[in-house]
Amino acid sequence: MGSMHEDDLPPLCIHDYAPSQPQLRIAVVTETYPPEVNGVAMTLSRMVDGLIRRGHRIQLVRPRQHAQERPASGHALEEVLAAGVPIPSYAGLKLGLPAKRALTRLWSLQRPDVVHVVTEGPLGSSAIAAARKLRLPVTSDFHTNFHAYSHHYGMGWLKRPIAAYLRRFHNKTDATFVPTGQLARELGDNGYDNLQVVARGVDTALFHPERRSAELRRSWGATDNSLVVLSVGRMAPEKNLNLVLEAFAAIQARQPEARLVFVGDGPVRAGLQARHPQHVFAGMRSGSDLASHYASGDLFLFPSLTETFGNVTQEALASGLPVVAYDYAAASELIVPGRNGLLAPAGDATAFVAAAREAAEPNTLRVLRNHARMSVVGNDWEHIHDAFATALGQAVRSHERRYQAATAIVMAPD
Repeated sequence: MGSMHEDDLPPLCIHDYAPSQPQLRIAVVTETYPPEVNGVAMTLSRMVDGLIRRGHRIQLVRPRQHAQERPASGHALEEVLAAGVPIPSYAGLKLGLPAKRALTRLWSLQRPDVVHVVTEGPLGSSAIAAARKLRLPVTSDFHTNFHAYSHHYGMGWLKRPIAAYLRRFHNKTDATFVPTGQLARELGDNGYDNLQVVARGVDTALFHPERRSAELRRSWGATDNSLVVLSVGRMAPEKNLNLVLEAFAAIQARQPEARLVFVGDGPVRAGLQARHPQHVFAGMRSGSDLASHYASGDLFLFPSLTETFGNVTQEALASGLPVVAYDYAAASELIVPGRNGLLAPAGDATAFVAAAREAAEPNTLRVLRNHARMSVVGNDWEHIHDAFATALGQAVRSHERRYQAATAIVMAPD
């Protein structure tokens, strides 16, 4: 079935709705997936693997990443590749094109038990429309605050229209999964319906203090006693990296031997590297190499205000690094100030710099490091996978009850 071309699909044929079995056939629709490197892609890949290990079958609908790409096909995972166009300022990522007609025909041939939409682009919108037309249960993820990105790209006037679009998008689904209670409350206050919290996990075997490398630290110009401040993530305007530079300057004023290491790539990397050649720009890292970079640092700075979660917060803590962040997203639920990191009021740059300076003090840092890893060792992915699978099953059962009730009303005698 592989590639999705509307002219190749057979005529529309809608089958009767059948109750789902405990092992579900799940259509997952996304605009990003590995080998693309970003938080959404990596989280989704883990979720898909977790569902497959639990006996569910996945149909993954996503844009074709390059012209020669061929879809994977097997008993547990079937890929359907759609057309897409590049996303400006996000090299390597594509926006899926509208495909309601193709998806309607595809899912008419073999109905999934549930459609799960991961991203809010045209492909995701088409998937919701097709699912509703076929009376399929449909759920969604709220992964990215796109409306919060707009002013970072000189399009602040788009914030309200984008926010309205996202609200309409998600309110067309049976359930929207969010990673934190804080985000659920925020979205609920802004008119979102049917919100459910499904948190995110961390690979505590991969991200571990034992991966600390003296050789890697020496390559950064650091000794065993030097403080290494780390920033990990996409190097883009919305990540607020200038505040990392400001906070590090305050730290270095007291600890001249301190080093700043950026791990990641993105549109602002070249400019930052040209203006600040004294810092280390390690580029994109993954797997055990990324884990070694985390563990070889001493303090993690994360000043972003556009995250829905921030996977890097848990990865840093699991690696034994205290985290300085805004009281926002994952940090607001994971950081206990004075125990495993420090928090600043959201948007208060002066307080963030002060917190970073305080966390870097040797005595404070020692206390924070002692508790960093232990604060997240219980957040393993297997619990998250169980919760996600349960939430999808609940959406299917709720949809079935509503469909049966509606059918009974229609068929009831006058």
